[in-house]
Amino acid sequence: MKLLEGKTALITGAARGIGKAIALKYASEGANIAFTDLNIDEVGKATEHEIASLGVKCKGYASNAANFDETHKVVEEIINDFGRIDILVNNAGITKDGLMMRMTEQQWDAVINVNLKSAFNFTHAVTPVMMRQKSGSIINMSSVVGVSGNAGQSNYSASKAGMIGLTKSMAKEVGSRGIRVNAIAPGFIITDMTAALSEEVRNEWAKQIPLRRGGTPDDVANTAVFLASELSSYVSGQVIHVCGGMNM
Repeated sequence: MKLLEGKTALITGAARGIGKAIALKYASEGANIAFTDLNIDEVGKATEHEIASLGVKCKGYASNAANFDETHKVVEEIINDFGRIDILVNNAGITKDGLMMRMTEQQWDAVINVNLKSAFNFTHAVTPVMMRQKSGSIINMSSVVGVSGNAGQSNYSASKAGMIGLTKSMAKEVGSRGIRVNAIAPGFIITDMTAALSEEVRNEWAKQIPLRRGGTPDDVANTAVFLASELSSYVSGQVIHVCGGMNM
């Protein structure tokens, strides 16, 4: 039997990148997939078809994760379409880097709203569903910079540190209802965004990593499978670093 057979997963920001890798990995383990992105364009539709080709039910939903009312509405739609939500992955995120002295209020607000408020929005909407089911797994996508900080990323670091606080607090609030809450803190993961960096910059990153390579979206997705499945039935309130030993 597959690890996630019969479960329904909701993954935010999953039309591409790490979110898509998690969705595909979950589908390969038998989970039905509901995913959101700001727009379900050609890329989103292609992701929907790719996931469905694995033999599971899949639907993409256009949703602004930073909007409270819109989030609750899309969760209602997903419940109507799928009947339940067993796994929530708060993956939606953006970067708008810059030194604090030059950072605009708009840069700060955009990153906090998309990265942190969206996690609040979806957790707020999904928790009552999981409480009625008396089970569930919530996985928040943090970052190593939410633990260690990073110059030029004070907004991003603050948002990802906030997700760790949210994770630990929610684990204490809902554990008695059979709901587990954990966070993943990826390190330098090779995605379209990091691939745009120069080879020199990527090589400098690799030198800081004991395993001497950047991670892949599948590295993160494998950890997300563990946290979503019964393999981690006694794991809650934890931050798992997927960083090749960069943060020890």
